Amino acid sequence: MKTVVITGAASGMGLCATKKFLNNNWQVVMADYDVKNGQTQADKLATTFNDAVQFKQTNVADAKSVSELAQFSHDKFGKIDAIISNAGVFVKGALHEVAENDWDRIMNIDVKSVYLMTKSFVPDMIKQRSGVILNTASISGLMGDFDMAAYSTAKGALTNLVKSMALDYGKYGIRVNNIAPGPTNTPMFQQNPQAVIDKFVAASPLKKIVEPEDIANMMYFLACDEASSVTGQNIGVTAGFGIYSSQPQQ
Repeated sequence: MKTVVITGAASGMGLCATKKFLNNNWQVVMADYDVKNGQTQADKLATTFNDAVQFKQTNVADAKSVSELAQFSHDKFGKIDAIISNAGVFVKGALHEVAENDWDRIMNIDVKSVYLMTKSFVPDMIKQRSGVILNTASISGLMGDFDMAAYSTAKGALTNLVKSMALDYGKYGIRVNNIAPGPTNTPMFQQNPQAVIDKFVAASPLKKIVEPEDIANMMYFLACDEASSVTGQNIGVTAGFGIYSSQPQQ
């Protein structure tokens, strides 16, 4: 039985990914800063999956906390086959409008967390000469968006980092990929007014936004042997966002 560690696992894409892996006979360590919701979700899942699901409160921007997550995961399940750095935050505004503490926060949670997770888990993957590293990037890291300077910067860092990581770790049998979601129906996105959500739906060629389950399905595929030749990629799951050159229709 394989094991995956998922950060930001208490809600949204992370929770859907947790369920996807459990339903396919993986063991899952759920990591999240929200201890109340995280433990509640893990306890609910444990009624079906028993000890195959474990929760560990984790601050992904803190080296000690992430190191403790790695130790906890190895103590519970031994070999770790995949890690998914999914935890993230959003900061809105043009660059000059972003407060310094908000800039630092998004860089720590969205970028530094990938560094800390890799530093804590990859040495054992190197020893076992196998492993999968997945990061949640964003379509906004592949191109610019209005009022998303800090967010686009953070996610943009990941879209290039994945290539360097894939090059460095490929010789050990470790694959590294990013999932780059488009607008996704998560609790974070649902904070928008309905009129804004409707605009996003109308702008999609499919007339929809991405569902968290869509992201979970891609995460699962990339973690499996069926994706054994896929590495160093930013895989878009966008409902068609990002395919348009912005030229007017003729």
